[in-house]
Amino acid sequence: MQCIPHRHAIHSAANSVSHMTRILPLRLLRSKPPRHACLCEQTSIKGWTWLAALALCGAAAQAQAQPSFQQVKAEWRPSDVVVLDRNGQPLQRLRVDKQGRRLDWVSLADTSPAFRHALVVSEDRRFYQHSGVDWSGVAAAAWGNLWNTRTRGASTLTMQLAGLLDNDLKIGRNGRSLWQKMGQGWSAAWLETHWSKAQILEAYLNLVGFRGELVGLSALSATLFGKLPAGLNLEESAIAVALIRAPNAAPDKVAARACRILQDMRRQPNCAALAVRTRQALAQSRAANPLAEQDAPHFAQKLLQRQPLAAGSRVGSTLDLGLQRYAVSVLRRHLAALAQRNVQDGALVVLDNASGDILAWVGSSGRGLSNAAEVDGVTSLRQAGSTLKPFLYQLALERRYLSAASLLNDSPLDLQTGSGLYAPQNYAKDFKGLVSARTALASSLNVPTVRAIEMVGPNALRDRLYRLGLSSLQQDGDYYGYSLALGAADIRLLELANAYRTLANQGLASPARWTLADPKPKPQRQLDAASSFIIADILSDRTARARTFGLESALSTRYWSAVKTGTSKDMRDNWAVGFSRQRTVAVWVGNAAGEPMWDVSGMHGAAPVWQAVLDRAQQGAPASLPPAPPPGVVSQNVRYEGDVEASRREWFLAGTERALIVPERGGASQTPGIAAPVDGSVYALDPDIPPANQRLLLRARGVARPQWWLNGKRLGSGASLPWFPWPGRHALELRDAKGLVVEKIRFEVRGAVAVPGRKAGKAGSRVN
Repeated sequence: MQCIPHRHAIHSAANSVSHMTRILPLRLLRSKPPRHACLCEQTSIKGWTWLAALALCGAAAQAQAQPSFQQVKAEWRPSDVVVLDRNGQPLQRLRVDKQGRRLDWVSLADTSPAFRHALVVSEDRRFYQHSGVDWSGVAAAAWGNLWNTRTRGASTLTMQLAGLLDNDLKIGRNGRSLWQKMGQGWSAAWLETHWSKAQILEAYLNLVGFRGELVGLSALSATLFGKLPAGLNLEESAIAVALIRAPNAAPDKVAARACRILQDMRRQPNCAALAVRTRQALAQSRAANPLAEQDAPHFAQKLLQRQPLAAGSRVGSTLDLGLQRYAVSVLRRHLAALAQRNVQDGALVVLDNASGDILAWVGSSGRGLSNAAEVDGVTSLRQAGSTLKPFLYQLALERRYLSAASLLNDSPLDLQTGSGLYAPQNYAKDFKGLVSARTALASSLNVPTVRAIEMVGPNALRDRLYRLGLSSLQQDGDYYGYSLALGAADIRLLELANAYRTLANQGLASPARWTLADPKPKPQRQLDAASSFIIADILSDRTARARTFGLESALSTRYWSAVKTGTSKDMRDNWAVGFSRQRTVAVWVGNAAGEPMWDVSGMHGAAPVWQAVLDRAQQGAPASLPPAPPPGVVSQNVRYEGDVEASRREWFLAGTERALIVPERGGASQTPGIAAPVDGSVYALDPDIPPANQRLLLRARGVARPQWWLNGKRLGSGASLPWFPWPGRHALELRDAKGLVVEKIRFEVRGAVAVPGRKAGKAGSRVN
């Protein structure tokens, strides 16, 4: 017998089942559904009602109890980690869950009324009238299926939500089974009893899947339209709702459905224009960062590399959103003005001196200016230029090789090194003659700086810089040579900024702090406080820097500040790094690809950005007065014989103060150390020269009663000492009268064999 449901029986059964789901005992609801239930034309209405009730009761047994609205909302997890600034403002979203694209839970009040209207019209016209199951829709759908006519469907928003909440009710490839549909109905009735209509609608629009991996209205609205859900207009709402039934349909089909939705809403849409808008929306490629706060993308990436976080986490960083946005704006504006000079990229970082908090981190000038916007200039390796000079002079002061008043000769200099002749030059291609260490550092003169590293030694400087956190200096000092003093090594902006912060804190160092949850580290002393104070004072002295930069420049501020610029070879990088009492700001300007800029020095590239950002960082801070001198620093009036420099009041380390500075023979103060041989030299014995005539002259400078030690054994004493060169690798030490090592170098002597056919005294030798 053919089973054909009677139309009136369906309506009667619907009403009866709707009533029975509220009164049947729990043990009946848990009973198993019948294996076969078929109503024939001869079946009475009462029998059909009972069979339908049994079927729905079986579905109820299959369905599980649903969670509360509060549980669903509490368990919602975006696919991103949200990085907040120090005041709780969102800075950046980073995708960590690749299973689906979900943004923050959106409340019903924060969605567009146009979207809510379109959703109800399209998916569930009687949403506010039914109790979970729209029995009129069920009957219409059954009748339409009987006569093979097109119907809207019978699944309500509440039933769809039940399917989203319960994995057992999720639709499969072949649709839902009869018992899943019955379970949907039961769960929908349960939801309507325990949830409000507003809660059902809010949960639905957050849980429903749209196109591809997009889950929830927030993700869809941000990705396709670049806005928050509250901003969706009528056409955008129709497109969004059209995607619910066919998430991955072709754009034309989505547009056609969106047009019908607008017509159902009694609008008169321009369907052709809507189709264009639909194709544009679906072609968007912003799913990786939909409506993400792009205020600190490079910082956020580095933060997650340091501290992996689960999806949905919110981490409070130390950044200041207002300062961050201002720094980005200043950098972009300044680089745009330099665009005609082949400048694309820049980066900056701002640190709080006391805590080490990173207050701003701009890794790039961004798209539109840079061809490498993803490259983080804060952590990229770039050539240091003159920014390392303060640490060299601090080391020379600390070891009492120099004072701020000591004279250095800024004149042509040729140095014999193991790799050849080294002839440093100043940036201005001129020479100033005798200058004090204060003037040499503040005016960034290169030749006096090389004379200073002759005293200190490249190894000592490299070791000092490495202990200050410049981790990129992996080789020993001999690898870099004297050029280390002029910044030939590659460094990172963040590490350089923190080293300058150590100077600002008079030698106390601690790591930079990334999040508010990070413990505040206890500062450790890395530099001598007294010499650090003097170096900071020199870097703040606009009179001392005037010989190169003038009295008024981008390095001058209305409050106390200390700053140093730097420009690398061929103007590939320029820097401005400095500090006030409260903040340290470091700026790099250049090209990520390494191309040279066109006549852009640190004064014109980085310094204006440094000044503007430090001014902003100082807002709200106490008036920045000069720091008080620490113990071990004394003040002394100084004058120079021959008026080499103007008389002034100078800071000295206690015990090094002098009232009169007299140039010594040779035109400058003697720098203690080994004048010859040069560190790293290689010598070869000539077999054609009689051994009695072969001697290597050891020469000392600036040391009273010097002692010579070779390979750990005392060799002799005196300002000069002839030594017979013995083949091998040697370590030579120069010690003072107290036996303290002034300088240590290494050199090599190689043996030689006579060239056949040559007589003694004739030229010609060959190194083995």
